[in-house]
Amino acid sequence: MKKFKHVGIIAFATLGIVAGLASCGPKTYEIALITDLGDIDDKSFNQGAWEGVKAYADENGISHQYYKPAKQTTTDYVDSIDLAVNNGAKVVVTPGYLFEEPIFIVQDKYPEVHFILLDGEPHNADYSVYDTKENVQPILYAEEQSGYLAGYAAVKEGFRSFGFMGGMAVPAVKRFGLGYLVGIDDAAKELELTEELPVKYHYTGGFAATPEAQTKATTWYQAGAGVIFACGGSVGQSVMAAAENEDGIVIGVDVNQGYDNETVITSAMKGLAASVIQALEAHYDGTWEGGATWNLDASKDGVGLPTDTETWRFENFTLADYDAVFGDLADGTVTVVDRLPATYISDSDPATAVAALDTSLTSIAVTFEA
Repeated sequence: MKKFKHVGIIAFATLGIVAGLASCGPKTYEIALITDLGDIDDKSFNQGAWEGVKAYADENGISHQYYKPAKQTTTDYVDSIDLAVNNGAKVVVTPGYLFEEPIFIVQDKYPEVHFILLDGEPHNADYSVYDTKENVQPILYAEEQSGYLAGYAAVKEGFRSFGFMGGMAVPAVKRFGLGYLVGIDDAAKELELTEELPVKYHYTGGFAATPEAQTKATTWYQAGAGVIFACGGSVGQSVMAAAENEDGIVIGVDVNQGYDNETVITSAMKGLAASVIQALEAHYDGTWEGGATWNLDASKDGVGLPTDTETWRFENFTLADYDAVFGDLADGTVTVVDRLPATYISDSDPATAVAALDTSLTSIAVTFEA
């Protein structure tokens, strides 16, 4: 498999027309994306995947459209996929863990359609059966490595008090957060810091920007948090708003959010656009690898921090420092997964996973806030 190179922010005047479930025009669209929670311009997961679709489709002159489900249910997700296929979709991109069950359902229903499933693998409702057909390309990312890089860099930059504001406690979000803690701990040990570094930890329960999330972030900044990792789609907009008012600093997620707000010092990225483009290329050039999951980590350039000069806002943590720690992750010199608790990808109470990890880290003190 080719390595995945990060695709920069793609500027486009309009993100497309939302195809509602009640409307169906005569025009057909060959490539479809079904949005997960949030909007197509969430400056995070949906947008990152859509940018990959647009980049490939525009370059190759292929019709494309996105569809926004009416509600966050398996039925609504399947209905949106049905609409996309009925409107001519030959390949459907589904960004998010919540599409695992819908894809499990539709992969047999539409064997001639290729499905690109980001952040998940198809399974039934009770997780008793996992089954990936040849027309499905699941793509997983090593979020724990990207979170590790963000936490490590923050400490090396000089931050000594931290926050993690997650969205829903789904596996990808938990991996980001727990990797963040390991990175903070490793960097503190390397610097031989004697003080214990406080980390406030919270899941909002959703991926929307809310007054409650902004208020909590504001409270954290006022209590001394130097930087908050905003890990939850549009939740980041709430944290950025708080940072603007409190002179705070933010770590973005999924895509390079430094272009969107100057409070963002870096972003824990996944190669969303690049991996979508790679899968679309496989669909169109006949090298489709469906049926087997792609696991994208640092060794495949599937995760990382942005290194472009426009959004590199570190003053003490250098590109050489970054290249060194990234290289250690890529070649296995530094590992993250074997230091995470077994519950880190389970459906257990996220506070339990944080507490279990905290007992193995000696340089940080994690406070989980419900």
